Amino acid sequence: MCPTGSNTSISSTRKPGLRSAFEVLDVDHDGKISRDDLSTFYAHKISPSSSAEDDDAIGSMMTVADSNKNGYVEFDEFEKVLQGDRKERNNKKNGVMEEVFRVMDRDGDGKVGHQDLKSYLSLTGFEASDDDIKAMIRLGGGDDGVNFDGLCKILAV
Repeated sequence: MCPTGSNTSISSTRKPGLRSAFEVLDVDHDGKISRDDLSTFYAHKISPSSSAEDDDAIGSMMTVADSNKNGYVEFDEFEKVLQGDRKERNNKKNGVMEEVFRVMDRDGDGKVGHQDLKSYLSLTGFEASDDDIKAMIRLGGGDDGVNFDGLCKILAV
């Protein structure tokens, strides 16, 4: 049990991969991820030269993950962010993901096609080859485009 009263042991339903990822980010190995832990990890693994954008990104990550607002991300919070609880996952259609789908479906045909996906990826700073985009669409269960559920498969939500 960590000082916050949260149990940090892996239950039988928790995936060991999440624990390993958590431990990598918990740089000081105190059982919780702090802003300093993320800053240290980010500086060593992502961007050696820190910038205001990096600080903003780290702050955003902490804000999203630290649900009890104690300044730390405990394992249960980390797990919830990465896996989401099932009820929340089932309600994604009514939330942010549906809005993302509408933004990506530039022609409004109810499908995210090759050009829609390519444009969106480029807009967000990700470059992908035509073959990569075709593979993503196939992963989502389509040939010429994917519906909302297919997009969720691509994004694994």
